[in-house]
Amino acid sequence: MKLVLLGAPGAGKGTQAVKIAEKYGIVHISTGDIFRKNLKEGTPVGLKAKAYIDKGQLVPDEVTCEIVAERLKEADCQKGFMLDGFPRNVYQAQALEKMTDIDVVLNIAVDLNKLMARLTGRRVCAACGESYHVSTFTQSKCLKCGGDVIQRADDTEETVGKRLQVYTEQTQPLIDFYQKKGKLQSVDGMAAIDDVFADVVKVLDAVR
Repeated sequence: MKLVLLGAPGAGKGTQAVKIAEKYGIVHISTGDIFRKNLKEGTPVGLKAKAYIDKGQLVPDEVTCEIVAERLKEADCQKGFMLDGFPRNVYQAQALEKMTDIDVVLNIAVDLNKLMARLTGRRVCAACGESYHVSTFTQSKCLKCGGDVIQRADDTEETVGKRLQVYTEQTQPLIDFYQKKGKLQSVDGMAAIDDVFADVVKVLDAVR
């Protein structure tokens, strides 16, 4: 099974990705992970990406596509894979079509207004990293180690708003692209984790 996973920041995509990879025995390919691997190993395409990153520039689509293409040639992808974080736009989706055939594009759909509350309510212990949410936790000290519970800079309303805006601008055309091709399947990402996964399994079992 060859799968593309879509979902806004905070939609629970990472949690579902782990469950999908375990159940179906397919490799989970996160573009962030393969970027870091290529940069660390100093591969030719990694050095290309580094040249842009060092200047504080975005890595061009062409280089991102080259990194993904190289990863998909590896042996562990032969039995199937799940792409997470790629494609990010229609250009990348068109490039992916030239690399391989995708069986299904799974979109974890969420209400962006409710997602804002979910993300801006996140808190974390500055000492041990334990996570909390203001809807269920209102103390200032960590229950696990007693450290200060803080809001990360990534979780402020301004930062979250920018991330969601970028996601919407980039991903809506991508959703339309895959919908027209009959590849898109959506599940309700606002449900409980296990309920979301049950819906995911129904979708994936139908396309295996």
